[in-house]
Amino acid sequence: MDELVIAGKTYSSRLLIGTGKYKDFDETRRAVEESGAQIVTVAIRRTNIGQTAGEPSLLDALPPSKYTYLPNTAGCYSADDAIRTLRLARELLDGHDLVKLEVLGDPKTLYPNMMETLKAAEVLVKDGFKVMVYTSDDPIIAKQLEEIGCVAVMPLASLIGSGMGILNPWNLQIIIDNAKVPVIVDAGVGTASDAAIAMELGCDGVLMNTAIAGAGNPVLMASAMKKAVQAGREAFLAGRMPKKLYSASPSSPTTGLIS
Repeated sequence: MDELVIAGKTYSSRLLIGTGKYKDFDETRRAVEESGAQIVTVAIRRTNIGQTAGEPSLLDALPPSKYTYLPNTAGCYSADDAIRTLRLARELLDGHDLVKLEVLGDPKTLYPNMMETLKAAEVLVKDGFKVMVYTSDDPIIAKQLEEIGCVAVMPLASLIGSGMGILNPWNLQIIIDNAKVPVIVDAGVGTASDAAIAMELGCDGVLMNTAIAGAGNPVLMASAMKKAVQAGREAFLAGRMPKKLYSASPSSPTTGLIS
């Protein structure tokens, strides 16, 4: 079976989805169920997973016994803030060590600050975290993060929440070709075709939030994204035909024709 392996654990789904921006936890639950995702991200600074007693908790809608939680550092603009946030997540989730690191550099574009990301990654890996890391599509930076010990690199397709799709497939291809850990496209996917293209390039998975939560019908879009990721992966494994301007060879036989 073609499974995704992250930090030694296998997953049948290659679609990872975020849990923010839905109208309520019930819609979150329905979208996640329809997507077939097994890994769900949660912004520790924005979503209650027990740190606010007496309020609805995401843990009730998406039980950790059924899903792998991926706490993230959305909203963090320094290495220190990101490290502090993930240490809090580990306490709230009883020692959970698989995390998503993102350190933002600009509140308008949400483009990652790679200097701070590298600093945080070094500390977190040494602290025993299994770090999946959001990064720019710079192949050199991606390799450095892998060498630090991150268990997956997650280059952006385009800016967070933009829905612009994959703007630089060539850089992504270089990252994929040189990586020894899973490469998961994170940020910028807008619709099903974007997800399929990412998978056709050879990405190991796709992570998205706004593309589903911001759709007119989030639950239906979750279903579409599930199918797109599956189709893109199958197309990659099958190997597409070569591109050429025209073909001198007809697709049907030229001998034995009826005259």
